[in-house]
Amino acid sequence: MFSVLLVLAYAAIQCAAFFFAFKAIQTARTSQGAVAWTVFLVALPVIAVPSYLFLGSWRFRGYIVARREVSEIVTGIKRHADINRRPEEELTEATRAFEAIAGLPVVSGNDVSLLIDGAATFDAIFEALDSAEHYVLVQFYIVKDDEVGRLFRDRLIACAGRGVSVRFLFDAVGSNKLPRSYLSALEDAGVETINIHTKKGPKTPFQINFRNHRKTIVIDGKVGFTGGLNVGDEYLSRDPYFGNWRDTHCRLDGPIVSQLQLVFAEDWFWATEENLRVLLNWNAPHMDRDIDGVIVATGPADEEEYGALFFCAAIHSARSRLWLATPYMVPENDVLVALKLAAMRGVEIRLLVPEKVDHWLPWLAALAYFDELRAVGIEIWSYTNGFMHQKVILVDDEISAIGTTNFDNRSFRLNFEAMAVLFDESLAKEVEEMLEADFKESYLLERDLSDRPVWMRIAAPVSRLFAPLL
Repeated sequence: MFSVLLVLAYAAIQCAAFFFAFKAIQTARTSQGAVAWTVFLVALPVIAVPSYLFLGSWRFRGYIVARREVSEIVTGIKRHADINRRPEEELTEATRAFEAIAGLPVVSGNDVSLLIDGAATFDAIFEALDSAEHYVLVQFYIVKDDEVGRLFRDRLIACAGRGVSVRFLFDAVGSNKLPRSYLSALEDAGVETINIHTKKGPKTPFQINFRNHRKTIVIDGKVGFTGGLNVGDEYLSRDPYFGNWRDTHCRLDGPIVSQLQLVFAEDWFWATEENLRVLLNWNAPHMDRDIDGVIVATGPADEEEYGALFFCAAIHSARSRLWLATPYMVPENDVLVALKLAAMRGVEIRLLVPEKVDHWLPWLAALAYFDELRAVGIEIWSYTNGFMHQKVILVDDEISAIGTTNFDNRSFRLNFEAMAVLFDESLAKEVEEMLEADFKESYLLERDLSDRPVWMRIAAPVSRLFAPLL
């Protein structure tokens, strides 16, 4: 009897595997993804079927975006942006491309402060929290109950204690080790805490592969923060394995803060169905530094593949130089082709990646790309002074981008991300100097994959097979 049940169970799994393979062919965003899932499902159904249930969907079905549901927010932002916008004839091909991807206008009148590494970032965030008067909006992928996490929690509690409204949005997948006691302390003080997955979440409980990877703080609608740092001791270089943690955040002042706030309002609306339109300040003041910028927020709810298009726009905009710092370098084919073509037309391309490993599968997959990139003149720089986690782009002498988006398929398709794209020569110069310092802590990779240990020569191309899923 048991053997009969076993045969029936296996037959059911086989049927499910063929059904999901057909579904993957219909719905996968790339042919590579369709092929990867089909081969995996047919060859190893027992492992592949549960994997597909958790990892196989490329679309976040049912995600209600506040930008569409509460269109008056965007209307108000665009109206305010018109006051602080360059004349139409001054807009470039690059600014128009980023505007189209963002669905928001490039707005002038901003100030941007580059925050290099954890000490500068948390000092700036804590100082801004201490000055909050009306409300604080907080969103992080990872929050930990360690020393810096508790300092951050206590700052939020202090804000609530003096009458400041505090909304705290987190991703339970990234913050899976955050204890209930941490959230209870915030809630007892009057902080509204929301796990973005609990109120409504994905359409099925299996779709945990979608992550909200954004790191956002907005204070009184006037000051904003975004970048690569989460909340944890390792981001202050206190982890003995990672050692020095190299990361970049930025403080934003000016009309661009309203756009960052809009991204938070979208996510909050999804999780709670609470419309923040009338509760928040949407009129950040014009700043004297007068930097142009736009927030490009992307994710699996997008109608188009805006995550990949964002990188294509940056690559296409480059005329002389493209520097890109990313901890994970597993691009899709279209972006890979755009990168190689830019190198062939003479653009100096430098990719800064970490030497130290935090996740083996994407690290090994990246190795499988390096030889073909180097063959067309792209420089791969491997950072050796600890772990490099920043997500920074520098294009020519004017465009820079700082935020949460990695150069991989997960950020292109599966994560909700946000990048501050900025158009200013003085800021680009600051980013250039910052990255030059990073290159001095790195070495130019000249070693072929064939010169590495045998296990890497085998594991790297095998890991690349999973690139569409990473």
